Amino acid sequence: MRVPARISILTLGVEDVARSAAFYAALGWDRCAASQESICWFRTADSYLGLYGREALASDAHLPAGRPSRFGGITLAINLESEDAVVAALDAAVKAGGTLLKPAVKVEWGGFSGYFADPDGHPWEVAFNPFFKIGEDGRIHIP
Repeated sequence: MRVPARISILTLGVEDVARSAAFYAALGWDRCAASQESICWFRTADSYLGLYGREALASDAHLPAGRPSRFGGITLAINLESEDAVVAALDAAVKAGGTLLKPAVKVEWGGFSGYFADPDGHPWEVAFNPFFKIGEDGRIHIP
């Protein structure tokens, strides 16, 4: 059997589910009705973002709990349609309570990107990539 190449849900371990849910709601993300006090779900263009207590998530995955290092070896990304949209999204993330990690700049690969961190420090890249077209459903196409 092959494992299907898909990401259905990306779950972030967070210190305070309510605080993190408020942050993503302030970004304008669509919260799912199935959300509960212990776990919150948000719709994305083609998957779901879950917010779950950090300790409980570590336990569920049989991993040691504890505070991660400043960089945990992963970034998340949001691709947008223009450089102006990138700047606006970074500004909105900071206004919602995020931390600006890197202002948006032109990058060597021909695009434009910057980074913010959510209240738990999860890094999000916000980028305009002229080589990855965005479909009507919000999904990017990587040739």
